[in-house]
Amino acid sequence: MNKLGKVYLVGAGCGDYDLITLRGMNLLKVCDTVVYDSLIDSRLLDFTSDTTEKICVGKRAGHHSEKQERINEILVENALNGKTVVRLKGGDPFVFGRGGEEILALKKHNISYSIVPGISSAIAVPELAGIPVTHRKTSRSFHVITGHTAEDLIPENIKKYASTDETLVILMGLNNLSKIAETLILNGKDKNTPAAVISHGASAKQKTIRSDLKNIADEVKKHKIKTPAVIIIGETAAFDFSTNINRPLTGVSVSVTGTEKLVDKLSEQLYALGADINKLDYLQICEYGNNKIFYDYLLNIQKYSMIVLTSMNGAEIFLKHLKKLKIDIRKLGNVKFAVIGNGTGEILEKAGIYPDIIPEIYTAKELGKRIAETVSETDKLLILRAEKGSSDLTDVLDKSGIIYDDIKIYDVKMNNKKEYDEKINSNFITFASSSGVNAFFENGFSLSDSTEIICIGEVTSQALIKKGIDKFYISDIQNVQGIIDTILREVKNEQIQTYESE
Repeated sequence: MNKLGKVYLVGAGCGDYDLITLRGMNLLKVCDTVVYDSLIDSRLLDFTSDTTEKICVGKRAGHHSEKQERINEILVENALNGKTVVRLKGGDPFVFGRGGEEILALKKHNISYSIVPGISSAIAVPELAGIPVTHRKTSRSFHVITGHTAEDLIPENIKKYASTDETLVILMGLNNLSKIAETLILNGKDKNTPAAVISHGASAKQKTIRSDLKNIADEVKKHKIKTPAVIIIGETAAFDFSTNINRPLTGVSVSVTGTEKLVDKLSEQLYALGADINKLDYLQICEYGNNKIFYDYLLNIQKYSMIVLTSMNGAEIFLKHLKKLKIDIRKLGNVKFAVIGNGTGEILEKAGIYPDIIPEIYTAKELGKRIAETVSETDKLLILRAEKGSSDLTDVLDKSGIIYDDIKIYDVKMNNKKEYDEKINSNFITFASSSGVNAFFENGFSLSDSTEIICIGEVTSQALIKKGIDKFYISDIQNVQGIIDTILREVKNEQIQTYESE
């Protein structure tokens, strides 16, 4: 008989992925199965391993949400098969999350469970829009209500809500907003009571509409506000304590392409500026494992005058295998280092190696020029780079008569383990390499006419031209910061259309 598994009911928080608790995040990293709602930020699934089974039970295009009974069955079946299951629920498991029903089903089968609280949209969404649900001398308590069905709005409850001076927080009630407002007023609520509706709260798409009770439904319709949304009715809805930290990309959507490491780095910085991120980390680094040729070169590394690294990936692989072969870093005392850019240099610096050459323009051609100006005819170079590394580097070295060994230590291939939307509708898309461009179009992706393209360098731009793309922006500085600066400039200059609704 299989050993019983365990089920963790984890609140994902509301809106952006980084509002989950550390406990919830750590459970995602080790679970065998994750059963998740559609309203969670999909980036939370990136914390799971490649072997984790992912089961969506929420509403999505062309499908209805699973019935609660079926969700209960999925949890029980997986736990009975000995799996560690995370039931990932938007907000908090017990705030209209039906977590109690799932626990009752688990208890019937003597399945162990644990609860991890989450930040509820009932509190966090108003708060991030600058609305406190309680405030001294204004509202000492608040009511959290569902407005999803007619049963939630029965006369006895409406009369009670209409008579209270406390804050009303209504979830899942957007489609019934006109009826809710009208019924509250008919039952004695002041028609001038402050009201607010927050769409896509706690995310880069957040949109807040403020009005009074009699006009809030019309304002929502006028601005085409869509679900998910939280409704706040009461005197505290008149407050605006929203953040005054400048987030210039709020409402701007950016699709970021490349390897997982690059996409994560760029996405994190864009996200901090308020952007809504669509990760397209479809490029995968395929390291050439226990490469005997590579190891032979590393074991004889002292015979080289200079090591040349043309990417952050190459630098990380180089350092990883130095450690694996237990090569003392002191053996590199007389070896110089040339790298293509600051990002690659920073990888080496973490290991106590400071590059001797970094070109002002981060291209293989410029790197070659700087090397040619520095080394002598007696020097010998070891180049460690990708399988499809640019010939611009070696062309310059060949013309200068420089001796080198060019060793391929990894390749960049399409990651077929993840699914992505094929049609990209973001305000911007970024490309950091020609391989990223080629993989994008060769694997069936397409762009909307309104999506602006940002790319790094001439090599990447030439790849776009070969694909028939003649409108794009090239970042002035060929690194992550250069891409960010270009987006910021274009948002300012072009007044990019930002989200009104989803």
